[in-house]
Amino acid sequence: MREDTREAVERVDEARLWRRHEEMAQIGAIPGNGVNRAAFSGEDIRARRLLLSWAQARQFEVTMDAIGNLFVRRPGLDAGAAPVLSGSHMDSQPRGGRFDGIYGVLAALEALEAIDDAGLKTRRPIELVAWSNEEGGRFGPCTMGSAVHTRARSIDDFADVTDNDGIVLKDALAATLEATPEAGTRELNTPAAGYIEAHIEQGPLLEMQGKTVGVVTGIQGLRWFNVEVFGETAHAGTTPLRVRRDAVRSAISIINALHELTADPDDVLRFTVGRMLVTPNSTNSVASHVLFSVDIRHPDPATIRRLGEAVEPLARKAATPCEVKVTATLHDDPCVFDAGVVDTIQHAADELGVASLRLPSGASHDAMYMSRVCPTGMIFVPYEKGVSHNEAENATPQDLAAGARVLTAALLALANR
Repeated sequence: MREDTREAVERVDEARLWRRHEEMAQIGAIPGNGVNRAAFSGEDIRARRLLLSWAQARQFEVTMDAIGNLFVRRPGLDAGAAPVLSGSHMDSQPRGGRFDGIYGVLAALEALEAIDDAGLKTRRPIELVAWSNEEGGRFGPCTMGSAVHTRARSIDDFADVTDNDGIVLKDALAATLEATPEAGTRELNTPAAGYIEAHIEQGPLLEMQGKTVGVVTGIQGLRWFNVEVFGETAHAGTTPLRVRRDAVRSAISIINALHELTADPDDVLRFTVGRMLVTPNSTNSVASHVLFSVDIRHPDPATIRRLGEAVEPLARKAATPCEVKVTATLHDDPCVFDAGVVDTIQHAADELGVASLRLPSGASHDAMYMSRVCPTGMIFVPYEKGVSHNEAENATPQDLAAGARVLTAALLALANR
């Protein structure tokens, strides 16, 4: 490893990185040591402003694009060279943890500051990016910010999406953009020379195998749907079962059929119903309408395609006597990360003596969309029992710092090519 790279790596400040996680965790804090920081919410705005304060203290340039993605730039010697990017997201699940997403943002900031503290010059600029609405917990679908930035999707596709309280996305986004007027304007799909995303693993493999970082090789594919079942409201005490058009009962039949469709003895496939809205949602009324989400994931393109195509006909058959509407909300094919970036991350871990494991990601990340526009890779760090999207999510300062050191070395390698 080059001496200047090692000097920057040694400037990674474990205490500073941990302290910033603690500060961010206070924004949207919920009982159980968790976080509820929904996209484009007041809490999201507060988190953005805290990040901006740290960037401005270093006099880093800050810009923002039309979907609210934030970019923090440390300049390079060649101002016209495409930058190397690193980051993740700041929004959380409604009952999320303190490390999902935000670790990648803070690890990227730590890398920028460590390189700055070492006084290093890089050929290419290095930029931190905080992606908007990665979780999709308030406004679906997920990975919205990176999808729009890379022009895989348009803002118009989502502008009129509403949250559970009826708030329209375009209004919440406008309020978020207005709350950070000091950020300069960033065009969508600006050139990038590379992208590395640091993230907690969201699985137990690293902890089980005693490894400090994961060198991620790719991301499995997924299909998301909203399924709406239309029945008829009736009195729960007087309406015979044989004449009811019970939307809940039909929804359960559809879900059971989907469970059968997605049965996998090898436990590779993932099927989840994570959201359900019932109308009128009254104890003594038969439900007239149910909306529920469907999330199917698999690393094999043919398998995910077959399952996705089967959802609507299966739902229509199982919904009788109710009517059903199936809307596809997200379709992401499996992706394989750039071999050069993966090898760069592996080399950094090896040079630093950090025990590593190559593995694919079971969860979607913004890196999936970035892999379509530039060489991309990911770094995972372990955390307790593999529990994520949960208040109990926990990691150690030592593992977070180790991941940030590998990230720093890898970013320097890419930025000096």
